[in-house]
Amino acid sequence: MKNLISLEAIEVLDAIQRKGSYAAAASHLNKVPSALSYTIQKLEQDLAVTLFQKQGRRSVLTSAGEHLLEQGRKLLLAAEQLSHSTQQVATGWEPRLRIACDTVIPSSWLHPLLEQLYALQNNIIIELSEEVLGGTWEALIENRVDLIVGAVDRPPGHQGIRCLEWFDADMCFVASPQHPITQAAQPLSAESLNQHRSVIVRDSSRNLPTLNYGILNRKQYLYVPSMAEKINAHCAGLGVGLAPRFRVAEQLAAGKLIELPLAQPPARASLHLAWKTANRGQALQWLVAQLQQLCTPPNAAR
Repeated sequence: MKNLISLEAIEVLDAIQRKGSYAAAASHLNKVPSALSYTIQKLEQDLAVTLFQKQGRRSVLTSAGEHLLEQGRKLLLAAEQLSHSTQQVATGWEPRLRIACDTVIPSSWLHPLLEQLYALQNNIIIELSEEVLGGTWEALIENRVDLIVGAVDRPPGHQGIRCLEWFDADMCFVASPQHPITQAAQPLSAESLNQHRSVIVRDSSRNLPTLNYGILNRKQYLYVPSMAEKINAHCAGLGVGLAPRFRVAEQLAAGKLIELPLAQPPARASLHLAWKTANRGQALQWLVAQLQQLCTPPNAAR
């Protein structure tokens, strides 16, 4: 049977849906809008279906179009993975390495290592992203990244993942020197903590159950998207909470934050490196080996 659907047509459909218009999609694909219109019209004719319908001045996907795009994106991903794996088999060096740092780890820690990696393999494409708690594991499980750095706890029961303990991070309870909690009796009791707002970094999980770490006040929250924003919120006096000592060392030294003792001292956070066991690319293996040598945090954390 003749294949009526090409990867190019799926790419066009995907670009139109993502960019919101033929013109924007054409610019993204370095094509003229008429070329995209022809591709979609031919695909509709070949399949005898309607992929777009007018809603006011906009074109939106029909149910058939949504189905084709959903399944087609899986084909695009499979084709990309096939291309990468073929190149990897030939050279041993993967053409792309996708790395997600849990928000507890500044991606700047990786910059010196990435500079060395570029010296070894100048053409490799490296993608850095930031995730939080369960979202870090989810990114690996769903194959959105190849390596996760600084993941908290261990993987949530999935096979095919290699997980290494990296280092344990000391946690400390911090607040702005002007925050009213500094006037409370110390060490701080659970009752005292419940009277003040906690700053929480929201889990970035999309599908997996979310994880919570270091929530001391179950009633009052300020949610922020990253560890950097959490530290900023603490310095601004918007709330209190736990933070890795290596992340707030600079603020503590400068007097922007102070550490307060707790009646129940916080446990250390175990941070991990993890990747799929099927991934044997040289870039991944090289970077993991280098990271393992950093068994303690770099002195300067930003």
